[in-house]
This record gives sequence, structure tokens and C-alpha cells, in this order.
Amino acid sequence: MAKRSPSVSVLMPCYNAEATLEEALDSLFCQSFTDFEIVAVDDGSTDRTGLILQRCSQEDKRLRWLQQSHQGIVAALNAGLQACRSDLIARMDADDCCHPMRLELQAAFLAEHPEVAVLGCRVEAIPHGQVRQGLQIYLEWQNSLLTDADIRREVFVECPLAHPSLMIRRNWLERVGGYQEVGWAEDYDLVLRLYLAGATFAKLPQVLLSWRERPERLTRSDRRYALENFLRAKAFYLARGPCASRDAVIIWGAGMIGRRLGKHLLRQGVPLKAYADIDPRKIGGHRHGLPVLAPEALPGWWQGQSQPLLLAAVGARGARPLIRRRLAALGMQEGSDWLFTA
Repeated sequence: MAKRSPSVSVLMPCYNAEATLEEALDSLFCQSFTDFEIVAVDDGSTDRTGLILQRCSQEDKRLRWLQQSHQGIVAALNAGLQACRSDLIARMDADDCCHPMRLELQAAFLAEHPEVAVLGCRVEAIPHGQVRQGLQIYLEWQNSLLTDADIRREVFVECPLAHPSLMIRRNWLERVGGYQEVGWAEDYDLVLRLYLAGATFAKLPQVLLSWRERPERLTRSDRRYALENFLRAKAFYLARGPCASRDAVIIWGAGMIGRRLGKHLLRQGVPLKAYADIDPRKIGGHRHGLPVLAPEALPGWWQGQSQPLLLAAVGARGARPLIRRRLAALGMQEGSDWLFTA
């Protein structure tokens, strides 16, 4: 008789994780929900990661582990995904910790909401008192986005879901081609592909994952997470999604972020026509040979286009509420007439 598949497969790539791996595994072994497996992939670690996985798998048979030469996180994720037996895939990193009810609450929500393809949760950063301001600001923003509408509205700002907090239906992962090596962050790339494919997102309001801040995190050490590569990812998927049916695109923000995003959009063939900015020193000038308009000039420009789209690309903290009010006053609808991209 074939062995019954568990209800949830926890997918955990591991690389030189001896300092945090046991704590991460303990947080899973202590879950209130018990019908799960852990599929851990040792991606060619040179420390005691493999020994820890071997010992823990002997102590708790729910842990299954694979070993491969060091190939990177995308290869490790895909190898683990192939070994997962459940239709629900929960992500987890070897340096993070789960709340004891994480798997129970996420599995129950997905059982009650079959239309939801991707489910996250609110996240806290650890160790407390050692979290950099940038990460804290990012988590405050991310934790404010709970509904599908929230997440889709701001998906081009940054990744609106913490990857290790996700529980994803396997059929959706397979539908979009699993994890892909494309030169930018694999987690943001996956979310953007799911977005374009029409997946429904949700996020539980409880804090169910502790995300560890440390200097060796890939987001700090891997070039795929550099700003330029995030802009490349945004431009690539904007061109294939929101900009695909537009005959004219304008960027609000002629500063560094707007200029660099504009460069990548032009490379993707997006019909970028102009920039807008509130800085009088920039108004009347040009970016990439395109005019920089004052906000007051937008309505006249807008009326002259058949299918325009505005992309707000100002990264300064506090800019989003000001831009939202300014564009609302001009009668422009967020989500249809314009989007945040920073």
C-alpha cells in the first residue's frame, strides 16, 4: 500500500545553517498541526548542516532531507519541490522560526478559501533590538497589505509577501514553472509571475513567522537582490502586465529611481513618453530625451492619449501618501490609471 501523502510539505533550503537550523526545525516540530513533512535540501554545506539534518531526521521521521553539490537557492528549491508530496507547499528558511500555530492556521484558511492560491502571514524581525531600520520599515509596509486587492495594488513597490511565510498550492507553483534563475530575486520573481497568471493572494493578520536579520542573508550578500536587479524585474513584468495594452506611459519621479526604472522600461519596449516631477529644477528638462512635466500639466497631457498609464517611482519615505492625494485630486484612479512602482 502506498504511503499516504501529508497534508502540508514544508520546503526548506539549507546552506551553512548550523547556527540556526536546529531552532528553525524545533519551531516546526512543535507545531500544533502535525500532518506535515519537512523536505530540507542541504545545498552543499561545508559546516555541520548535513549532520544536524541527519540526526534530526532520525529523531523525527517527518523530516526528509536531500543533499546536493552547492548550486544555489533556486536549484535547491526546485530539487526540494520535486521531492515534496503534498498539494500545499509551505516555505521556510533555515534561519527563521515559526509560531506554533502557523501551519494549522494557514492550512485551515486555504481549506476554507479554495480560490486563494498564495497565503502569507504577518512577520516580525529578529533578534529584537538588532533589526535595521530599513528592514523594519519594509515589514511595516508589508504587514499592512492583507487582502488580494492590497497586495496586487502594490506588488510593483517591493515584494509584498515574505517568501518564508508563504503556503502555496502546488498546482499554482507548477502552473508558473516553479522557481526560475533569471538574474534577480527568485522570491519576487515568483510573486510577479503568480500575479500575472491571475493568482489570488491573501495574508493572515497574525504574526506567525520570525524573520532573522543577519549580515549573511542573501538579500544583503547576493547581487540578485541589488536595487538595479529589482528595477529590471519590475520593468520586465510591467512590460508584460500593466503596460502591455498601453500606448503611452509616464513616470512620476525624475530622480534616481524614476530614471533607472525608465531606462529598463525603454529596453523592454514600453512606450514611455514623459516624466513628471514636483522639483522645479527638473521641470522643463529631459530624461532619456523625454520631457519632464509639472504635475499641473498632467491633465492636458493625459487627455491627449488613448490608453495612458502613470507609474509613480519616488522612493522617498512618506512620498506615497502625498502622491496618492495629488493624483486623486486630478481624478486619476489607482490601479487603472496609475500604479506605485517604488
